Amino acid sequence: MPIHFLPYGTPLLLIAAAAIGAFGPQHRPSSRLKGVEVLAFLAFAVAVLSTAVLVVMGPGTGALQTPGGLGISIRVDVVSMSLLMLVAFIGWIVVRFSRVYLDGEARQGAFMAWLCTTLAMVTLLVSAGDLIQLVLAWIATSLGLQRLLLFYPDRAGARRAARKKFVTARVADLALIAAAVALVITYRTTDIAMILGAARAGEGGGFAVAAAGFLAVAALLKSAQFPLHGWLTEVMEAPTPVSALLHAGVINAGGFILIRFADVMLLAPGVLAVLVIIGGFTALFGGLVMLTQPAVKTSLAWSTVAQMGFMIMQCGLALFPLALLHIIAHSLYKAHSFLASGGAVERIAAFRRPGPVAIPGLGAVARAFLAAIALYAAIGWIAGIQHKSPQAIALGAILIFGVAYLLAQGLADSAPRALTRRLGVYSIAASIGYFTLHGLSFWLTGDSLPPTPAPGPLEWALVVLAVLSFGLVAFAQALFPLWAYHPAAAGLRVHLSNGLYANALFDRWLGGWNTRKMP
Repeated sequence: MPIHFLPYGTPLLLIAAAAIGAFGPQHRPSSRLKGVEVLAFLAFAVAVLSTAVLVVMGPGTGALQTPGGLGISIRVDVVSMSLLMLVAFIGWIVVRFSRVYLDGEARQGAFMAWLCTTLAMVTLLVSAGDLIQLVLAWIATSLGLQRLLLFYPDRAGARRAARKKFVTARVADLALIAAAVALVITYRTTDIAMILGAARAGEGGGFAVAAAGFLAVAALLKSAQFPLHGWLTEVMEAPTPVSALLHAGVINAGGFILIRFADVMLLAPGVLAVLVIIGGFTALFGGLVMLTQPAVKTSLAWSTVAQMGFMIMQCGLALFPLALLHIIAHSLYKAHSFLASGGAVERIAAFRRPGPVAIPGLGAVARAFLAAIALYAAIGWIAGIQHKSPQAIALGAILIFGVAYLLAQGLADSAPRALTRRLGVYSIAASIGYFTLHGLSFWLTGDSLPPTPAPGPLEWALVVLAVLSFGLVAFAQALFPLWAYHPAAAGLRVHLSNGLYANALFDRWLGGWNTRKMP
């Protein structure tokens, strides 16, 4: 198996950038922080070259023995290199943004140091080839993020959110440590490649199932799943670059753990079922709450909760390649959304609707859903839908429900024909895009991730439940103008805008309103 050394450059360059920020002047260190930005760009360039190593040399593991005897193992495969390149790219953008955004702050140098340190730990996490390195990088990432969340320590809201995040993160750390111990007991090694190879061969047992359970707990806590999601919606007191880094990068660590240990997760169907239920509910819950939020950044935070829930559900359905694709697409979108959120209010204020909104009736909504499903089935048949797994077909149906929601407006009686044609084209493009990306993601990850197994009775029940749940919510959303002003709907909106008070209960349990003893 080839030895790969190039990927070590990305975390090492980020650590060097952190050193410049930490040991340079802390007030308006513009010249030194330009060097931090340059090193962050070089770290991204090395990540791109590392991907080229994968293409030329194939997958493998590079083991570097440091002078102190600590081994650093980098795994080079599609999962690690795609996420390494993603983290390095977003990291460079966030560092570049932070250099201007925080210009003049008294502790800008310290902020940049913690930012680059956190990025370095994330790169070590996603590229780890050894369990010990993975656990240490996981914990170090969380601790670095904690420092960034408390950049304004005088803000009570920031301290409260950081405290809740600290508690959930420490429980997630314990869960990951327990999973690592169970894996070592089962497979007698800390080498991730050897663990995955043995798991794919069907080796395991009770400890492997326990490891899958602990991995699921760690992922659910790290990805802010219901009901312990509240900290993610309250971290807006931190600087905007922290929000971008968190929502576009660190929050994906839970999904990465499930994807990296996909072969182990397949040994525990019951655990996957729990992921489908919790992730699916969180996706629906977060999406509905998002629609009730008046603030741009808060709405984006709830969107992240929903997206993470959907990604967790994909992992539960054993669609790991699609979950990886989801992480990459969502990270790029959310980084842009947060970094551009400052101009959102001006853009909304300047927006003028050119004409009346077409309000579909029950018949138009029904026709829209039937038309969207028919388009999806027709294009899917051309793309070979008969050879896809039922889980993948169901996921495509869920995604096409969102297109049906838009198509319903085009089929309303008052809608102009041009709008109808345009939304019809969108429906066709969405179906073609889904099957194209589906095939591409499974082809690229064929050697790194296991195929989706045939569903049993439990999996069929979960697939049907997911399709019906998302379909009913999308149908109700399309009819929203018809029932939005009903008194019952007004009360529901109030409850949803408060997140069904789950976060308030978490606050009370933690004593979160008392911020004097926060870490």
